[in-house]
Amino acid sequence: MNLDFLTIDIGSIIFNLANTLILFLVIKHFLFKPVNDIIEQRKHDVEETYSLADEALENARQSEKKYNDLIGNAREESAKIIKNASETANRRSEEIISEAKSNADMIIKKANSEIEREKANARSAVRDEVSDLAVMVAEKVIDKEINSDDHRRFIDEFIENVGENND
Repeated sequence: MNLDFLTIDIGSIIFNLANTLILFLVIKHFLFKPVNDIIEQRKHDVEETYSLADEALENARQSEKKYNDLIGNAREESAKIIKNASETANRRSEEIISEAKSNADMIIKKANSEIEREKANARSAVRDEVSDLAVMVAEKVIDKEINSDDHRRFIDEFIENVGENND
């Protein structure tokens, strides 16, 4: 049996190593370099994408902060507006109540004045009637011939009694 195929040939080994080395250099030159360039480009694209994403996230955070600040300011402003409106309404309410009290006081004063005037007119009318009655009583008394002192006393008592009954 021929075992030539199991023999180690140094020339073959050197030739295979040279072929492998040449193949490696050719592949390195034509395959590894472009693949590494593509990988580097992809790496750069991914980093750029992450950078843009971080930037977008930061912008979103800033926008959210501005939005929250605006909402806070809007709440404060609305609270101020409500407070001012409430104060204005309270002031106006107090003014209206004050005016109403003033008008009521004037009406009461006018009514009291009118009552006093009517009382004075009524007293005057009663006194006139009392005077007329006194004259009539005096005429009747004269008819009965009462002396003047009795007559005067009788008229004074009558006027006092009528005055007390009216008050």
